[in-house]
Amino acid sequence: MAPRCMLVTLLGAPNVGKSTLLNRMVGAKVSIVTPKVQTTRSRIAGIGLFGETQLVFFDTPGIFKPKKRMQRAMVEAAWSCAHQSDKVVLIIDSCAGLTSDTCRVIGKLQRAHFSVTAVLNKIDLIQRPKLLKLISNLDDEQLFQDIFMISALNGDGVKDFLEKLKTEAPLGPWLYPEDQVSDIPLRMFASEMTREKLFLQLQNELPYSSNVLTEQWREQKDGSVRIDQVIFVERQSQKVIVVGKNGERVKSIGTAARRELESFLERRVHLFLHVKVRHDWSERPEHYHDLGLDFNA
Repeated sequence: MAPRCMLVTLLGAPNVGKSTLLNRMVGAKVSIVTPKVQTTRSRIAGIGLFGETQLVFFDTPGIFKPKKRMQRAMVEAAWSCAHQSDKVVLIIDSCAGLTSDTCRVIGKLQRAHFSVTAVLNKIDLIQRPKLLKLISNLDDEQLFQDIFMISALNGDGVKDFLEKLKTEAPLGPWLYPEDQVSDIPLRMFASEMTREKLFLQLQNELPYSSNVLTEQWREQKDGSVRIDQVIFVERQSQKVIVVGKNGERVKSIGTAARRELESFLERRVHLFLHVKVRHDWSERPEHYHDLGLDFNA
């Protein structure tokens, strides 16, 4: 059989389950997942191979009404990715329904004339009558070629969704080697793992006021790797929280990130975290460059 390949962008409001779905379809953790909204900050590719068909999925930041520079850059990254894809998939939290953010996305998709499939996620958490009503409302939009019902968390319906995408993939060569699951650089992947632990262990708005940069990646003679990262926060009071009493919090974050990195890299990792105050980090171009975001969006 001739090879096929398709680029698929996953769009949606914040916290609808795009990253969870991406990881399940690829079969590996390539995008961080937390219960908090706006966890994903940049476009992340997950590459799945299904027989002779390669599907390249793009996880994108949740689309909402941005107020700050970083938020504008995140939303712009999502739409830019959609314009470069063969297929756009709108992920909808079936429990939340047609929120204002989701309706805003639908309106823009209608004006842009994309080829769009709707995926209703979290169907294991919604009663059937409400789900059927939501499907009817989506049909009324006259936008979607198909509507799938899935649970990204437990996998229900995902296989059928993938089978449909395979049939739509155009003939063409694969874009990535068959053993590659993502295009994210290892340095950025390491930063994302640590940022995930920040989101999971810190409360309220603090994770949104922080960023992680991998400053050094050194291969060691024994086959291990030394990774030096900086956690940037905006205020001294935030640094105190991240470091924790006697350094316990940052140690816990580092331990959790190191274990996951060792599992992914299949080798020993020496992870060193440094916390620095940089009140204007979100206004510095280098942070956007490392995330693949447009500073001037």
